Amino acid sequence: MTEVRVPWFFVLIVATVFAVGMALIPRPIQMEVGDKWQHMAAFGTLTLLSVLAFPSASLLRIGERLSFLGAMIEVLQSIPALHRDCDIMDWVADTTIIVGVLVVVRVGREMRGAR
Repeated sequence: MTEVRVPWFFVLIVATVFAVGMALIPRPIQMEVGDKWQHMAAFGTLTLLSVLAFPSASLLRIGERLSFLGAMIEVLQSIPALHRDCDIMDWVADTTIIVGVLVVVRVGREMRGAR
Protein backbone atom coordinates (compact mmCIF):
# COMPACT_ATOMS: atom_id res chain seq x y z
CA MET A 1 0.00 0.00 0.00
CA THR A 2 1.33 3.41 -0.97
CA GLU A 3 1.57 6.09 1.70
CA VAL A 4 -0.66 9.12 0.97
CA ARG A 5 -0.12 12.56 2.42
CA VAL A 6 -3.68 13.86 2.47
CA PRO A 7 -3.02 17.64 2.33
CA TRP A 8 -0.74 17.25 -0.71
CA PHE A 9 -3.19 14.80 -2.27
CA PHE A 10 -5.96 17.40 -1.97
CA VAL A 11 -3.76 20.06 -3.60
CA LEU A 12 -2.87 17.56 -6.35
CA ILE A 13 -6.55 16.88 -7.07
CA VAL A 14 -7.35 20.60 -7.26
CA ALA A 15 -4.35 21.27 -9.51
CA THR A 16 -5.22 18.34 -11.78
CA VAL A 17 -8.84 19.44 -12.16
CA PHE A 18 -7.66 22.99 -12.91
CA ALA A 19 -5.05 21.85 -15.47
CA VAL A 20 -7.42 19.47 -17.27
CA GLY A 21 -10.20 22.05 -17.18
CA MET A 22 -7.97 24.72 -18.69
CA ALA A 23 -6.77 22.26 -21.34
CA LEU A 24 -10.30 21.39 -22.40
CA ILE A 25 -12.20 24.68 -22.29
CA PRO A 26 -13.35 25.55 -25.81
CA ARG A 27 -11.69 28.96 -26.02
CA PRO A 28 -8.45 28.95 -24.05
CA ILE A 29 -7.24 32.02 -22.22
CA GLN A 30 -4.43 33.63 -24.22
CA MET A 31 -1.31 34.22 -22.14
CA GLU A 32 1.98 35.95 -22.84
CA VAL A 33 4.01 32.77 -22.40
CA GLY A 34 4.01 30.14 -25.12
CA ASP A 35 1.88 27.03 -25.18
CA LYS A 36 4.78 24.67 -24.44
CA TRP A 37 5.78 26.70 -21.38
CA GLN A 38 2.20 26.44 -20.10
CA HIS A 39 2.29 22.67 -20.56
CA MET A 40 5.63 22.42 -18.81
CA ALA A 41 4.48 24.59 -15.89
CA ALA A 42 1.33 22.52 -15.46
CA PHE A 43 2.99 19.11 -15.66
CA GLY A 44 6.03 20.16 -13.66
CA THR A 45 3.66 21.24 -10.89
CA LEU A 46 1.58 18.06 -11.15
CA THR A 47 4.73 15.94 -10.98
CA LEU A 48 6.04 17.69 -7.89
CA LEU A 49 2.64 17.50 -6.20
CA SER A 50 2.39 13.78 -7.07
CA VAL A 51 5.75 13.09 -5.44
CA LEU A 52 4.72 15.06 -2.34
CA ALA A 53 1.32 13.34 -2.15
CA PHE A 54 2.71 9.83 -2.70
CA PRO A 55 6.24 9.86 -1.23
CA SER A 56 6.70 6.09 -1.30
CA ALA A 57 5.26 5.57 -4.80
CA SER A 58 7.45 4.46 -7.67
CA LEU A 59 8.76 7.47 -9.57
CA LEU A 60 8.42 5.45 -12.76
CA ARG A 61 4.73 4.87 -12.03
CA ILE A 62 4.16 8.56 -11.30
CA GLY A 63 5.86 9.48 -14.57
CA GLU A 64 3.94 6.89 -16.54
CA ARG A 65 0.56 8.03 -15.25
CA LEU A 66 1.22 11.72 -15.70
CA SER A 67 2.52 11.16 -19.22
CA PHE A 68 -0.63 9.17 -19.96
CA LEU A 69 -2.73 12.08 -18.63
CA GLY A 70 -0.89 14.41 -21.01
CA ALA A 71 -1.57 12.07 -23.92
CA MET A 72 -5.25 11.79 -23.01
CA ILE A 73 -5.57 15.57 -22.88
CA GLU A 74 -4.17 15.77 -26.41
CA VAL A 75 -6.60 13.10 -27.62
CA LEU A 76 -9.52 14.95 -26.05
CA GLN A 77 -8.36 18.21 -27.60
CA SER A 78 -8.92 16.62 -31.00
CA ILE A 79 -12.70 16.72 -30.40
CA PRO A 80 -13.94 19.25 -33.00
CA ALA A 81 -16.49 20.87 -30.66
CA LEU A 82 -13.67 22.03 -28.36
CA HIS A 83 -11.96 24.05 -31.11
CA ARG A 84 -8.58 22.98 -29.72
CA ASP A 85 -5.53 21.53 -31.43
CA CYS A 86 -4.16 18.08 -30.76
CA ASP A 87 -0.37 18.48 -30.90
CA ILE A 88 1.99 15.61 -30.16
CA MET A 89 4.70 18.13 -29.31
CA ASP A 90 2.56 19.27 -26.36
CA TRP A 91 2.68 15.70 -25.06
CA VAL A 92 6.45 15.65 -25.65
CA ALA A 93 6.78 18.86 -23.61
CA ASP A 94 4.64 17.34 -20.84
CA THR A 95 6.69 14.16 -20.73
CA THR A 96 10.01 16.00 -20.90
CA ILE A 97 9.26 18.10 -17.83
CA ILE A 98 7.83 15.09 -15.99
CA VAL A 99 11.08 13.18 -16.56
CA GLY A 100 13.15 16.24 -15.64
CA VAL A 101 11.37 16.75 -12.32
CA LEU A 102 11.54 13.05 -11.49
CA VAL A 103 15.29 12.98 -12.20
CA VAL A 104 15.81 15.93 -9.84
CA VAL A 105 13.70 14.19 -7.18
CA ARG A 106 15.66 10.96 -7.59
CA VAL A 107 19.03 12.74 -7.33
CA GLY A 108 17.78 14.69 -4.31
CA ARG A 109 16.66 11.51 -2.59
CA GLU A 110 20.00 9.83 -3.28
CA MET A 111 21.94 12.82 -1.97
CA ARG A 112 19.79 12.97 1.16
CA GLY A 113 20.26 9.22 1.70
CA ALA A 114 24.05 9.49 1.32
CA ARG A 115 24.32 11.85 4.28
